[in-house]
Amino acid sequence: MSKKLVVIGNGMAPGRVLDHLFEKAPGEYEVTIFNAEPRVNYDRIMLSPVLSGEKAYEDIIIHDDAWYEEHGVTLLKGKKVVEIDRADRKVIAEDGTTAEYDKLLIATGSSPFVIPVPGNDLEGVVTYRDLDDVDAMLKTAKGGGHAVVIGGGLLGLEAAYGLKRQGMEVTVLHLMPTLMERQLDPSAGYLLEKALVERDIKIITRANTQEITGADGKVTGVTLEDGTELPADIVVMAVGIRPSAQLADDAGLETGRGILVDDHMVTSDPDILAVGECVEHRGQCYGLVAPLYDMAKVIATNLAGDASAEYTGSVTATKLKVTGIDLYSAGDFAEADDREEIVLRDATGGIYKRLVLKDNKIIGAVLYGDTADGAWFFD
Repeated sequence: MSKKLVVIGNGMAPGRVLDHLFEKAPGEYEVTIFNAEPRVNYDRIMLSPVLSGEKAYEDIIIHDDAWYEEHGVTLLKGKKVVEIDRADRKVIAEDGTTAEYDKLLIATGSSPFVIPVPGNDLEGVVTYRDLDDVDAMLKTAKGGGHAVVIGGGLLGLEAAYGLKRQGMEVTVLHLMPTLMERQLDPSAGYLLEKALVERDIKIITRANTQEITGADGKVTGVTLEDGTELPADIVVMAVGIRPSAQLADDAGLETGRGILVDDHMVTSDPDILAVGECVEHRGQCYGLVAPLYDMAKVIATNLAGDASAEYTGSVTATKLKVTGIDLYSAGDFAEADDREEIVLRDATGGIYKRLVLKDNKIIGAVLYGDTADGAWFFD
C-alpha cells in the first residue's frame, strides 16, 4: 500500500524532489500538494524575462496539469496551510481542507522583507516574489510613468531592467555604496552600475528611504532622508527575504532563522522534512536555486528508502538576468590575510575577473564581461 506524502508548497524545490522521487520510487507514495498560489509549478528564476517581455507565463511552466495527472498527484491550488497537527499527522488549510500524512515535506519558501517606512502599505507598493507581483508590475507599466525600485541586489536590478523594457522611467535606490555588494566586489559593482546607467536606469547609492508618499491611498512618490523627492507610479521593494518558518514554529518544530534540518533534510520530527528557502542547514539559509536542487536530490533519495544521502552545504553562484550584461559571482571573495588574489582588468573590453585562492584552491570568483569560465572554476 502506498504511503501518504503531503507537500506544503509547490515551488521549484519540492517540484524537483518529486521529479527525483518518481524516478527512484515510482508508486511508493500517494502525493498531495497544497499550493497557496492558484496555479501549477513554474520557474521563478524566469520571472524576470516574463517581466521584461522576453518570455510568457506559458514558457516558464515546469509541471503542467497533465504532469500531476500522469503521476497521480493531487494538487490543491489556492489552498494555504495554516496548521500542522503532528499528533494526528495531518495538515489543515485556511478553508478547512485537511490531508493526513505518513511523511510531510515543508516547502513554504521565503517572504519578502518590506522596509518599515510610512506609506509602505499604499496601493502600488509591491514586492517581487511571484507571478502575481509580475502581473501587478506589468499592469502599471502599461501606462508608462515612473518606477522606483528599492534595493540594488539581484532581484531589484532585474525588476528595474524589466520595468525599463516595459517603457517606464526607472530609478534604483540602494543603501550601500555599490550595487550587489553581497555578490560583487566594488570594482565589479562599479562596472555594473555604469552598464545600467547606459541603459537609462537611474541609480542612487547610499540612498536611505524616509517615506513613501501617496494620495487617495495610491503611491505618488518616494522621499529620501536627504530630502530628495522622486515621483513614482509604482514602488518595488526588493530588499531581501526571510525564511517562512512560522508554520513549522507553530507546530513545535525547532527553528532558528529558518526550519532547522540535519544533513538528511529531516526536521526535529523524524517524519517531517523541509526543503528550500524556508530551511536553515548548518547555520545557512539559501535563496538561490542550485542549493535547493542539491537538497531536493537528498530528500528524494531518503524518501525512497536510502538513508545514505546527505546534504553538506553548497557553493552559491549568482548570474544576473539582464540582456547584454554578463556577470557571475560564486563562493567566498572576502579579503583575508590567508588568501591570495588573481585580478584581470580590461577597461577597454569592459572585462573584470577576480579569483580568490586559499591553500592553492579557488574559493571565490567574481567575473564581469566574460563569464564563460564561471562554472568551470568550481567543477
